[in-house]
Amino acid sequence: MSNTISIPQSMLPEDGRFGSGPSKIRPEQVSALVEAARSPLGTSHRQAPVRQLVASIREGLASFFHLPEGYEVALGNGGASAFWDMACASLISRRAAFGTYGSFSAKFAKSAASAPFLEDPVIYQGEMGTYRLPELTDGVDAYCWAHNETSTGVAAPVRRIDGSRGQGALVLVDGTSASGALPVDVTQTDAYYFSPQKAFGSDGGLWIALLSPEAIERAANVEHSATLDGARRWVPPFLSLTSALENSRKDQTVNTPAVATIIMLENQIRWLNDNGGMDWATARCAKSASLLYSWAEKSDYARPFVTDENARSHSVVTVDLDDAISANQVVAALRDNGIVDTFGYRKLGRNQLRIGVFPSVEPADVAALTACVDYVVERLAD
Repeated sequence: MSNTISIPQSMLPEDGRFGSGPSKIRPEQVSALVEAARSPLGTSHRQAPVRQLVASIREGLASFFHLPEGYEVALGNGGASAFWDMACASLISRRAAFGTYGSFSAKFAKSAASAPFLEDPVIYQGEMGTYRLPELTDGVDAYCWAHNETSTGVAAPVRRIDGSRGQGALVLVDGTSASGALPVDVTQTDAYYFSPQKAFGSDGGLWIALLSPEAIERAANVEHSATLDGARRWVPPFLSLTSALENSRKDQTVNTPAVATIIMLENQIRWLNDNGGMDWATARCAKSASLLYSWAEKSDYARPFVTDENARSHSVVTVDLDDAISANQVVAALRDNGIVDTFGYRKLGRNQLRIGVFPSVEPADVAALTACVDYVVERLAD
């Protein structure tokens, strides 16, 4: 049925990419790759041209996040998924507590549960479409959750758990689909980490972490101190946060990175900072998200999935459709017209649209998208 629907050209967004990750890459970032075709693409990542890009990334992120005194920017290969394992190896001493409320917030907890050198984690589980922060727990040395749950479109607060400092516990927050799109006070965390394929408009495969002095000290102690049984914890070189930080201070990664990712990331960070940094980026995302939530609330057939307005994400918006309307058909019809990646998270299993509204997405294109959805739904009902 979707093949019979042709949306008028005048209604279409100028750019039809609304993915929740990988997300839209601006043409200027691609132009930066073309300009780098002779150098630094295809050259050593340990030489000046690439290291200068990494230095710009680290300096740009320190500015964007208003990095506090003593905090450092570290980066390495593998994406946020690798950082979960790195945190298990290098940042959790014995036991962690997790807030889980979706697919991605639960994955870090699963990594900790499978680590043979850690005690079983304490899980504070929330319902889908809500968030749940971990609570102060005896014997815990790290509290972990996601700033934004990509699978459900839920944004959670970022604040230290009351009493956690007295325990000497760290706060580790996954900012993958939040960083660059949602406001954050990094002082409330010890590791705020993310991958660049969302608001930072690049490809995946890289992790970035904003580390407090306490996190840096914890990693050194865990990696070099004896455990209770007298043995040292085996930390593979790839998962050593200390090694990653030492290399980051030299503006390089431990292993060979995808230089194209670094080029696009550096370009995006400069673009964000040149336009006004975090304040500008988060306001732009909030505007786009508001367009979608307002449209859904006024619609006869759509409604926001997240009922608590304070928990609604401004980076990934989820909208439920009435059962009489197939979200799959709507998504397919949109794709036929060049509007892509509006599908819901498959494991959530809802009749739903999921729209990425990261800074690279023009608010005017979001407004056009709502009109196109209405156009498609009206014709599907005929």
